[in-house]
Amino acid sequence: MLEVLKQSSNPEICKPMAKAVIERAKHFHETFGRRPVLMEVCGSHTMALARTGIKPLLKDHVQLISGPGCPVCVTDQRSIDSMIALAEGDNRIICTFGDMMRVPGSNKSLLDCKIAGKDIRVLYSPIEAVSIAEANPEKDVIFLGIGFETTIPILALMVGEAEKRGINNFSIWMATKLLEPVLRYLLDAGDVQLDGFILPGHVSIVLGEDSYSFLVKDYHISGVITGFETAELLSGIYKLIGLALSEMPRIQNDHPAVVTKKGNQMTQRWIGRYLSKCDEAWRGIGVIKGSGLDLRQEYDKYNAKIRFGVETIEPRKTKCRCGEVIRGVIAPNECPLFGKACHPMNPIGPCMVSAEGSCAAYYQYMRESY
Repeated sequence: MLEVLKQSSNPEICKPMAKAVIERAKHFHETFGRRPVLMEVCGSHTMALARTGIKPLLKDHVQLISGPGCPVCVTDQRSIDSMIALAEGDNRIICTFGDMMRVPGSNKSLLDCKIAGKDIRVLYSPIEAVSIAEANPEKDVIFLGIGFETTIPILALMVGEAEKRGINNFSIWMATKLLEPVLRYLLDAGDVQLDGFILPGHVSIVLGEDSYSFLVKDYHISGVITGFETAELLSGIYKLIGLALSEMPRIQNDHPAVVTKKGNQMTQRWIGRYLSKCDEAWRGIGVIKGSGLDLRQEYDKYNAKIRFGVETIEPRKTKCRCGEVIRGVIAPNECPLFGKACHPMNPIGPCMVSAEGSCAAYYQYMRESY
């Protein structure tokens, strides 16, 4: 079975680690009569666990559940429709991340708008949007601001840069998400029994180890912060099962080279200068109080929601079960559309579109294993 560990940077290290994880999982099963259930919060973790072969390797020993950590996947359908309506306006340049282009709206996608002649640009560096606005003063340049704490700092930086350059034709449509409120929602809902969280290394660089203390204090559940390489993932899973076995929950930082106790406090101050908490809608969940960030009132001129009102229709209803996938209630292959009506060339929901989407990961790397 260990041959499924693909793209490992060091198989001689990773194979013994995988064996150790399986042995520890067997010990957990002997102790509690079931497999340990761990949630990888981050979409990048979901994709890495699938691509490296860890998820199919461990499927009989550890239940690894994908969580709501893909920003494209958790963006509410009404928000997607609003962004598409925004793109259909005249004299506008819409700037976005590539994953957003093919996300289905109720009637069309951003890609459909681009094919129809609208100026929609995929950016690898979001800050380019400010320069595009500076180079096109006769047009409104709008950046579609989705993302978690990893992306949010660059959105704040963009506003600061536009302010510094005196650019008035630039704005952001904010649809950001925060990690703590959605983890609290999942645990309060109790839809899935969890033994621990695999916590994302990159978000934790901003937030810091101490930001997860609420998991232990309020919910008595452990978390391990880890990176995205094969050995890092196996190490994180091994340690998380150990914490679950000990029944003494705590947060363990398995990524100490880049994650500190308090996180990047300069970045946190920068975010606080430009942004404030707001209620935000999540796909398959609804509105979670204080779970997003929007521009502070003094920066309203950069707020696309205030500058450009858009009207949207009632979102379409489909049999897509992305909302349940991102809550960990079902696996992607339990959706009746998976691999049939819904596949990468004809995505019905965002989880099949995004490079961090659970359905995309399953389809590309695991559909033969389940």
